[in-house]
Amino acid sequence: MGLLALLLSVVGVFGVTSYAAEQRTREIGIRVALGASPRAIRALVFGDGARLVGLGLLLGLLSAASVTRAMSKVFFLVESTDLLTFAAVTGFLTLVVLAACYQPACRATRVDPIVVLRQD
Repeated sequence: MGLLALLLSVVGVFGVTSYAAEQRTREIGIRVALGASPRAIRALVFGDGARLVGLGLLLGLLSAASVTRAMSKVFFLVESTDLLTFAAVTGFLTLVVLAACYQPACRATRVDPIVVLRQD
């Protein structure tokens, strides 16, 4: 079940990041026309993904801390402050989500500014 949840979260983040990059195609095309490097464009898309990761991890860690505190009162041998587990999961999910942002970021660097600017 955990792997299924991880797969769904990766697909969701990939979809949201792809959609956000697609919505900003005009902006990215203008940036490329003005001389933005592919590295700057990738950083822009990864920045959006990083903000998404930060918000999701913050909300997830807060809810996990409250749920484990409640579970420690009901179940035996469940610690409410297992920092190693929280750190490992946070690091792993950060890597997975940034990997899901890679393909939309690379696709955004291939935007042709002439095509984008002629669309209107």
